[in-house]
Order: sequence, then C-alpha cells, then structure tokens
Amino acid sequence: MTVVADTQPTPRVEPTMALEWAQAVEQTAVDSARTPADGRRGWLHQAPEKEVLARYLDAIGIDPALPAPWWLRALAAGKIDSRAKAYSLEDGVARVLDSRPGWVFVPWGADGDTGFWEYMPSERTLSEPGEPTTLVLTDRHDGLIDIYPVHAGEVHRLPIAVDGLADLGANLARIEALS
Repeated sequence: MTVVADTQPTPRVEPTMALEWAQAVEQTAVDSARTPADGRRGWLHQAPEKEVLARYLDAIGIDPALPAPWWLRALAAGKIDSRAKAYSLEDGVARVLDSRPGWVFVPWGADGDTGFWEYMPSERTLSEPGEPTTLVLTDRHDGLIDIYPVHAGEVHRLPIAVDGLADLGANLARIEALS
C-alpha cells in the first residue's frame, strides 16, 4: 500500500494585530451623535480601560502608526491619567462650545475618536471652499486641545495649542475672531 502525501498546504488563519485593532477602533452608528458622549459606543469606550490600553500598547509595538483616539494616545504617553478624565475634558469642551452660537459638533472623527467641533461662521470669510475654524482634542501637547484656523486648501502650519479647558474658555472670543 502506498500512502500519497497531501501536497496542498493546510490553510492557517491567524488573527493579526492590525485586524483586531481595526475592529477595536471601528465606530458604528455615530452619525447622529450630538455630543462626544453620544458617540462613545465602541469597544474602546466600553471595555475595561486596562484591557484597552494593553491591547493598544501591543498593537503599536507591531505598528506604531495604527490609528487610535486622541485620549488613548495621551493615556499611553502619560499626558492624561485616565479615560474618565479624557471623557470629562470632551464633555467640558462640549459644554463650553454648546453655550456659544456657531459651534457645531461633528461626530465622525478619526478612527476611534468621537468627533470634533467646527465654528461655522468662519466659513463666510473664505473666498473659495475650505474648512472652518476647527477644534480637535489631541495628544500633541499637554493642553490636549488644538485649534485649526479657517483655511482653504491644505493646512501648512501647526495648529494653535490651547492649554486646557480654562484657556479655551478664556480665549474663545479670540479663537472665534481668527476667522
């Protein structure tokens, strides 16, 4: 009796860290969110913080350029103490900007982020289509808030760093006047 060896390799499927991470940062059904809190529906926002941070650290060990929400990058870098503090900052920004006319929350931020804000009156100053003054939360600096002034085309300079919620409140009229 002759035994014929199977020459076809057996397919082996293994989850990759990048695929797992892509699923982790996926945002579902956030188009109707009116505040950041409304958009915190994903695994990143609900799972235990230590598990989220551990999975993120594992993922960036393989690919440092993987997308992540601002607060997770800031948490990993030691710029914020907890996800709860990040959510408190998001909610504080929402309260400050909701009290001013012209600011609109845009719920579709980068992968895992809950969104950003645009100052719509600034669009009127553009002679061609462009972007209104925009506020985003960031891990770029310790103040965690960046302002992109109204612009047409690509942004050719760094955003304006805001030194936290108190600085935002104190300088909001000046930020609005950038338009």
